[in-house]
Amino acid sequence: MSSDHTHSHKNHDHGHDSCCAPAPKPVHKHAHDNCCSAETPLAPQKALAASNDEILTKFKVANMDCPDEIKAINESLKMTGVFKIQANLMSGTVEILHSPDIHKSFLRKKIDSTVVKVLDDESPSTIGQNQKRIWTVAISGVLLLAGLVLQWMNVVSVFESILLLVSIVLSGSLVFPKALASIKRKYLDMNVLMTVAAIGAIAIKEYSEAAAVVFLFALSELLESLSVQRARRAIQELLKIAPQKALLILEDGSTKEVEASEVQISQLIRVKPGDVIPVDGEVIKGHSSVNQAPLTGESLPVEKSQGETVYTGTINQEGSLDVKVTKAFSDTKISQVIKMVEEAQEHKAVSQKFVDRFAEIYTPAVLVVAILTFLIPPAFFGGSWHDWLYKSLVLLVIACPCALVISTPVSIVSGLTALARRGVLVKGGVVLESLGKIKALAVDKTGTLTEGKLKVEKVVTFNSFSEKQALEIARAMESHSTHPIAQAIVTYADDKITEKKIVDRFSTITGFGVEGIIEGHSYLLGNHRFAHDVGICTPELENKLRELEDEAYSIVIIGHKPHDNCKGEVLCILALKDAIRKESKDSILELKASGVERVILLSGDNQKTVSSLTKDLPLDEAHGELLPEDKVKHIESLKTKYQSVAMIGDGINDAPAMAKASIGIAMGFVGSDTAIETSDVTLMTDDLKQVSTAIKAGRRTLSIIQFNIFFALVTKAIFLVLTLLGYSNLWLAVAADTGAALLVILNSLRLLRI
Repeated sequence: MSSDHTHSHKNHDHGHDSCCAPAPKPVHKHAHDNCCSAETPLAPQKALAASNDEILTKFKVANMDCPDEIKAINESLKMTGVFKIQANLMSGTVEILHSPDIHKSFLRKKIDSTVVKVLDDESPSTIGQNQKRIWTVAISGVLLLAGLVLQWMNVVSVFESILLLVSIVLSGSLVFPKALASIKRKYLDMNVLMTVAAIGAIAIKEYSEAAAVVFLFALSELLESLSVQRARRAIQELLKIAPQKALLILEDGSTKEVEASEVQISQLIRVKPGDVIPVDGEVIKGHSSVNQAPLTGESLPVEKSQGETVYTGTINQEGSLDVKVTKAFSDTKISQVIKMVEEAQEHKAVSQKFVDRFAEIYTPAVLVVAILTFLIPPAFFGGSWHDWLYKSLVLLVIACPCALVISTPVSIVSGLTALARRGVLVKGGVVLESLGKIKALAVDKTGTLTEGKLKVEKVVTFNSFSEKQALEIARAMESHSTHPIAQAIVTYADDKITEKKIVDRFSTITGFGVEGIIEGHSYLLGNHRFAHDVGICTPELENKLRELEDEAYSIVIIGHKPHDNCKGEVLCILALKDAIRKESKDSILELKASGVERVILLSGDNQKTVSSLTKDLPLDEAHGELLPEDKVKHIESLKTKYQSVAMIGDGINDAPAMAKASIGIAMGFVGSDTAIETSDVTLMTDDLKQVSTAIKAGRRTLSIIQFNIFFALVTKAIFLVLTLLGYSNLWLAVAADTGAALLVILNSLRLLRI
């Protein structure tokens, strides 16, 4: 939570200003206005959404296991009336935003023309499709092995050639159609390269080489597909924690089991002990503890009673709960989590963009080199046409950038999925990669390093006013705010008084406080600067504030503003304190151990309160009395020095600073719908330790991606040189390409174990 409760934390620095020092003029804003200054965060990338004159059609597809297939879909749907295409490798879906004139069946036909197939209820299951491909590759491999055995035994017969040719046809059935579709689109992909290599090998009667090329490539494609499906299953496991059924409470009090997706907002459901909560809602009856670990990663159950919010996918433990539904199933917390992970591909990491651009140049470049290798030595230097054709075919095989292209998206999605399981939501690969580069971290105080549960510890009254009178005014004013300080004051007042007063013309004054009219008199609640500005500050107030600030209290001044014939005066000082979280010290130490060089506290609280935290916490710097624009300036300064800087806040009051930072991190996604919209990283619980988990994951992901790219490029380079020197053949080239692809995929999947 942010500490910018504007009327309570911006206290005067007694060392430089005096009671009569002029304060900046406050800018009046109503409570519902946006109090953030200057900079506002960039809107996050949204999923496709249709307007009135557009239609959004979504297909579930099969055989989309490589970025090449996504390019094919984009090319096939490039036409007038199609406004946007979003093909998602990791969720196996294609979303198309188009005009009403284009029919769904036409779009389906276009996708099917690319070898990627649209699935419907009657389509074979993924398991069934896998079995078919596995059997095809397996039989092809057996025929290849039989042909090689005959060749090794020097048994010269037509039977050997038939076995090898049938092996080529079987494996080729998974490769050649894709190559033909690419050629029709005038696009050169890996399938085309392998097909040309196979045809070339057949032309020079190297049947065993041709069969080996096609078989090993088909095997590589199959294993690659199975690996991508594993990553997809990891995402789908998130969905499994949300139950499909809900126990709806009918008007007569009886219950009926229905689909969770059919439950409407405001309907009542019953959650029995041991059941998983099917939708987000508010408890209206019952008391129980709820295990939120599936959603947030919290190890301890959370007590839930009337008025408390419960979330989809969490587990009710011992008591029965009647819950009023507050969100449709599609809008629940877990649905947001799943959507974020599935859409992560749309936020490509820098390394992934590099790989995509590199592959576009690399593949045709090697094709040109292969053609020149075939033509120049025989034509100008008397080389053997047969030998140099063979070498050019080896170069074609090596040209496949499969290992390079597939490893990055698998790494990113594996990392994002693993973090989501731990209660850390990261908006895409570019953010995950940036997390691995963080050098400095700016943190807010209230709710981040501290409990965020302020308590009124002292009440100091002035000018013959009683505590009761002051609290009546304070409660009336603060009941309009949801900030932790306001809630603490209201809670304290509720225990002391019963009378309630009505506030007219309530407004918020950014950086100073709030004001309103009660029973014809104008009152204020705010900081020391506010008291200066309206002219009610006195030496007595100065002395008392200095005393309380020395004890590290947060201060709220209640005052009667000068108006009409009323003389303004200070009524009361409320002194509040917030306990430091027990895990804060260890969390900061873990952050530094993860590679963060500097941890800086930026707070709106008074400087003495902020400085007092440095005695108990290993902070490198602590800056207090900051308005939102001041925090932005500090972030700009940190970025100049450290380049990559993260800012932790609540996603609302700290939005300008979070937007300015390299990475904005919001604490406590559960309960805050705005956090996911305003931050790059959202922690599902108020646990600072999750930040070090995210940073470590970012560093590990970045390391694995860099290794994968290096390994794939070095492997290609080595075999290019070996081929030109005459030390490689088609067998080795395909084995190297297949092995490299599988190794980088398996290396990427290690990230699922974060």
